[in-house]
Amino acid sequence: MIGQSRPRRLLLGLDGVPHKLMEHAKSRGLFDSFGTPTRLLSPFPTMTNVALSAMLGASPPAGYESLYFDRAAGELRGGIRKYLGRRTPDKIPSSYMDDLDYQEPLPFEFLIYVAPEKIWRADMQRFRERFRAAPQNRDYFGFLKATDGLLHAQGPDRLAIALESLDKILREIQQYCGDEIEIVMFSDHGMNLEENRRANLASTLQRRGFRVVIPAFGLCSYAAIYCQDTDQIPEIAVASAEVAGIDFAVYKDGTDVVLESERGRARIEYDPTSESYRYVMANGDPLELGSFANGFATEDVWFEQTAGHRYPNALPNIHKSLFTPRVKHTADILISLKDGYYYGWTPFGRFVRLAATHGNALQASSNAFLMSTHRQFPLFVRADDAKPLLRG
Repeated sequence: MIGQSRPRRLLLGLDGVPHKLMEHAKSRGLFDSFGTPTRLLSPFPTMTNVALSAMLGASPPAGYESLYFDRAAGELRGGIRKYLGRRTPDKIPSSYMDDLDYQEPLPFEFLIYVAPEKIWRADMQRFRERFRAAPQNRDYFGFLKATDGLLHAQGPDRLAIALESLDKILREIQQYCGDEIEIVMFSDHGMNLEENRRANLASTLQRRGFRVVIPAFGLCSYAAIYCQDTDQIPEIAVASAEVAGIDFAVYKDGTDVVLESERGRARIEYDPTSESYRYVMANGDPLELGSFANGFATEDVWFEQTAGHRYPNALPNIHKSLFTPRVKHTADILISLKDGYYYGWTPFGRFVRLAATHGNALQASSNAFLMSTHRQFPLFVRADDAKPLLRG
């Protein structure tokens, strides 16, 4: 419900729209009633359900995508079946979805790749109609997923046209509701805006005799590896980092994280007593953090120093990817691919020309956006700090 101290709020999420493209839209005169877009830092892996559960303080999803490995059952679950039929409780990955007043019908999440023009236009118009029909005395939370598929399949030029249509809808809403409504618009993650090619991760590891499960569904720039022999985790991480297109591989070692890359090895050390992190270069400087203080520092200090880094807020972000419950079935090894590469379901890759993707820990995928018609936010906001700004 609306609090006494603030106006009614429309909270609108745009799936996959990077900060860079929202800045460009603003420079073209779109969304001119909004303040400057803030960089909202998406957690690694930069995937929708991982990000939104963190941003909204909701329950973690079962896996990083709809296809995931269930450790207890020892099998892959989910996948394409999640997109068939209507949205039932077993198809709701996180409790944040219970708060949504609008999201597109479930099958359209997949059909965006088949008929992108029809789907994004239908998504926006359906949102417009549902908002107009909703009670006008409470907040409204909508999430437009078609923007993500549109960027994946057709790139930034087509998204620019969709944003022009959205700008008209929001102007109409402001005229209809008056100045008393605050519109807060944000995205869950960014995108690299370049054509991507497949990294041959699974086949390479299988040829080397490693017994692993690597769920392959969406065409994304991360991968999650589950190892049958946990003693082989360090060896598999080293082998993964040698595959063309892999930026780095990370795995747990006690309370620390070991990072393997073609640029060398490093360790993210964590001191639970002081809740602080330290970057230790064993060989090379894979995260390009060698110029920063090499002692232990709190998460807030690292955030202040590295929010605008090539790997935004790298130390806490990467450490938390393995040590916090971002998903219920955390991988043994997480892979961040280079921009320009993806891992995913081979049949899907055969009919989609991947014009953009996300998932890795680099800036393009990590920098989502956040902006409001009534407030100006800090230059950078961590996903874990976003809930009071979005829902408070």
